[in-house]
Amino acid sequence: MSDANRELITRFYQAFQRLDAEAMAACYSDDVVFSDPVFGTLRGKDAADMWRMLTQRAKAFSLTFDKVRADEHGGAAQWLATYTFAQTGRTVVNRIQARFLIRDGLIYQHDDSFDLWGWSRQALGTLGLLLGWTPWLQGKVRQQAFKGLRAFQHAQGSATA
Repeated sequence: MSDANRELITRFYQAFQRLDAEAMAACYSDDVVFSDPVFGTLRGKDAADMWRMLTQRAKAFSLTFDKVRADEHGGAAQWLATYTFAQTGRTVVNRIQARFLIRDGLIYQHDDSFDLWGWSRQALGTLGLLLGWTPWLQGKVRQQAFKGLRAFQHAQGSATA
């Protein structure tokens, strides 16, 4: 089972490297719960739509991943994404630790963790440097990310209730 779970995690990141959101979504169960410092917690279709949005909007994007580990319940990996943050045109290099829970050959929980202040310093420049550690700016980042996801879903005709 751990080999199958390791292969699933590897397949997820290989799809991400190709910016293939449909292949990424196919690795998720319908009831997946995703979380990260920017989007907070997303469930089901919202999680898959987040990847669709991010892959469609990706600019100057590259991704590497390593340290894929798995057992019979899930696994973990480290990944590094480099891209241009669209709102500011600034380059971001983000190191992420990912954890997964897997059931019936699909990911049903995916938790990404990274330094949100470090991300905001790169993505937002001086504003991120000075205020990226504050709950106020972190809340604004989450609010903007969620608003962007809902706008993307509306444009795609796939917004969830």
